[in-house]
Amino acid sequence: MKFRPLHDRIVLRRIEGEEKTKGGIIIPDNAKEKPQEGEVIAVGPGARDESGKLVPLDVKAGDRVLFGKWSGTEVKIDGEDLLIMKESDVMGVIEGAAKMKKAA
Repeated sequence: MKFRPLHDRIVLRRIEGEEKTKGGIIIPDNAKEKPQEGEVIAVGPGARDESGKLVPLDVKAGDRVLFGKWSGTEVKIDGEDLLIMKESDVMGVIEGAAKMKKAA
């Protein structure tokens, strides 16, 4: 099944944090906070301005973004836990995230 968000909404997958600290201590699941970082899976066509003109979104599929702790609505699509939120809930795009991961 394909899911296409409407207007200025985006669908994203949370990126899980590290399983252990830098010192090597393993963090149990119940002590972890929900990550505030995610990968954009799909974006809507954009919002309309006062004149009715379509304004495209700044984020695109594949971007890594930071979002607010309580942002979005959790949904399950094809058995995968995803978030749907408005683009305005995104605080910013993490530039060069793919390069940093490959270097690590």
